[in-house]
Amino acid sequence: MGVVFLLTSCEKVVELDYKGNQSRIVIEGNISNQPGPYIVKIRKSVALTQTGAYPTVDNAVVIISDNAGHADTLIAQGNGTYLTRKLQGMEGRTYTLAITAENQSYAAQSTMPERVPFDGIKVEEVIFGGETEFNIIPEYVDPAQKGNNYRFELSANDKLMNQHFVQNDEVKNGLKNTARLELSDDEDLKLKRGDVITLKMQCVDAKVALYYKTLALIGDSGPGGGITPNNPPGNISNGALGVFSAHTSETKSITIP
Repeated sequence: MGVVFLLTSCEKVVELDYKGNQSRIVIEGNISNQPGPYIVKIRKSVALTQTGAYPTVDNAVVIISDNAGHADTLIAQGNGTYLTRKLQGMEGRTYTLAITAENQSYAAQSTMPERVPFDGIKVEEVIFGGETEFNIIPEYVDPAQKGNNYRFELSANDKLMNQHFVQNDEVKNGLKNTARLELSDDEDLKLKRGDVITLKMQCVDAKVALYYKTLALIGDSGPGGGITPNNPPGNISNGALGVFSAHTSETKSITIP
């Protein structure tokens, strides 16, 4: 059974094939402009009829290299987690992830964009249906060059909200951002005065942005939260689920007045 989503902002059709009975390898890797070590996690998906923890892959060979001639063989930490030893993420470089696991090879590539400064967080109070709500607007000035993509992770009082937020410059290129984050209507996500909001802004490449935008459309469990039974369009070869992201990262906090 297949599900088709039309992403009107980029005019692409994404097919998500529902395959509940197949076990698939799931790879989640990140490298940023912040100091390492950087993490790669390798797990397996399970059928919808199964419950419990997702199996981890602990005997893989994991290498990250860049287009400047640096390479790092990651150290296995157990529980499907692998850490870099010496690699340092730098803006503008292209990073390649190569994994050998269970007699299969997987590869992915991601280019870290130039950092767009994260200027702050604007909180906008609105009255809707007699109730007070708060819009969260990340403040940044999009560069004149088109093709910038942004991903955000939102925490309230140190609790990470299980939503994906993605913005781009396809409509308003080269301008100061005024778009709010589209918060879920879930009662658990209602913001109130005195809440401490922490927002992490990532500048990501186009493939990574499309991956997270699709996850937002299918309503997965949010940042770091489990494995979806569908297959959003990741950037990892050989049928693996997941994504490898080289991105910049900057974090700001504010208290809702």
